[in-house]
Amino acid sequence: MSTYLESLNWRYATKKFDAAKKISDADLNTIKEAVRLSASSYGLQPYKIVIVENPEIREKLKAAAYGQTQITDASQLFVFANDVNVGDEAVNNYIKNISETRGVPTEALAGFSDMMKGMISGLPADAKNTWTAKQTYIALGNLLSAAAELKIDATPMEGFNAAAFNEILGLDKLGLNASVIATVGYRHNEDDAQHHIKVRKSQEELFIKL
Repeated sequence: MSTYLESLNWRYATKKFDAAKKISDADLNTIKEAVRLSASSYGLQPYKIVIVENPEIREKLKAAAYGQTQITDASQLFVFANDVNVGDEAVNNYIKNISETRGVPTEALAGFSDMMKGMISGLPADAKNTWTAKQTYIALGNLLSAAAELKIDATPMEGFNAAAFNEILGLDKLGLNASVIATVGYRHNEDDAQHHIKVRKSQEELFIKL
């Protein structure tokens, strides 16, 4: 079995973190870079990620996450926030980034820009927000894999009040919405879930070959 697969077998959704153990700056930066390098539609990355360490803020967020202790006990809390009503400005910023990074005139990117703007503008508001929210889950997947490689525990979580998170973190004022969160840190030795054998469908049941 490859080291990568061993890491994926090792990871699980940690229920109880050791609040005394913190992630090193180097490992945290590796996780952040893995998230930054995630795939996204067109490469647009229509989201931002808030990393919450402040204990007072995390206490408020725990109340908005139905008292789940991972929110306050983990080393860091990642809040993936998708762009709400993404539009031309996001595309323009992306085109500018491509131009500066690759040394390509913006004029040469006009076709790509128009194509993206046409696709986005043709979507109803709900469909836009669903699309940008889906992109955050791709980035979340990279976080989980990178953390597992580092033997850092990570728990993806959907059980939270998004409206409350938006208000506490000021996301609504930034045109963002909390779509999914993840706690990262180190498992507590009293977390019984770490001893459970991983249960997944077999390849035969999961995959369909045509």
